[in-house]
Amino acid sequence: MNTQAPFARMNGLGNQILVIDMRGRKDRVTPDAAIALASDERTRFDQIMAIYDARTHGTDFRIEILNCDGSQAEACGNGTRCVVQALSAETGKQSFTFETRAGIVTAEENADGTISVDMGKPVFDWDKIPLAEEFHDTSRIELQAGPIDAPVLHSPSVASMGNPHAIFWVETDIHDYDIRRFGPLLENHPIFPNRANITIAQVTSPTSLEMWTWERGAGLTKACGTGACATAVSAARTGRTGRSVNVTVPGGLLHIEWREDNHVIMTGPAEWEWSGRVDPATGSWEREGEAA
Repeated sequence: MNTQAPFARMNGLGNQILVIDMRGRKDRVTPDAAIALASDERTRFDQIMAIYDARTHGTDFRIEILNCDGSQAEACGNGTRCVVQALSAETGKQSFTFETRAGIVTAEENADGTISVDMGKPVFDWDKIPLAEEFHDTSRIELQAGPIDAPVLHSPSVASMGNPHAIFWVETDIHDYDIRRFGPLLENHPIFPNRANITIAQVTSPTSLEMWTWERGAGLTKACGTGACATAVSAARTGRTGRSVNVTVPGGLLHIEWREDNHVIMTGPAEWEWSGRVDPATGSWEREGEAA
């Protein structure tokens, strides 16, 4: 077996993605390889999307997702769009069904080049998100950051889109809040046994909101697809918006629709940057045949 696998450096609204083609192989992308790739400025990423042969009937491929600290993620909407664009360019197909840790995900490339991903159904049950203690109403839980008598952030909505999210609602510009300070603390709060993605969000109209996310295992990113979905459904659930919203993230614009069948559809762009080959065990790589 050739030790190297093809990969592409891509992005979904600036969310840096490495798509690694592991089809036809028995090995896997290792946490050590992910950490090595993340430590190199030229291959630094937010998520790795490793494509494997299907093992579940009715699916096209299986995707494993790795964060830059080597941990696995259940879902990545921006990365899924990158996978669809790469596979569509290769195969000519527009629609795909993937197996992920979060379940079965379907996606399609639209005529305008954008890609829509069915992110599945949101989960609001406290023990399925999961949280470490029971909350009857997860649209607003008791959690705060900052001084106890004057918290800077408080009372987030929590939900799972295959991975846990906490959304802190603010009335002023989201950039007024130091997510680099509070993100790591809240990500690792004991209330989240599996850690959590932390979002600060401001509703700007009944059909729009602005947000940024400190991603579990990745840090501050330009876009978080599952975070956008969790924020949109939480905004609708709490009466802040309707069920169809435009979500502005640092990298650009996503459209999120929470359909009546409870499925969440995320639509946005993906962009190819460059390609190469990588050793999935060590993370050593080459770009266009030239050693790194």
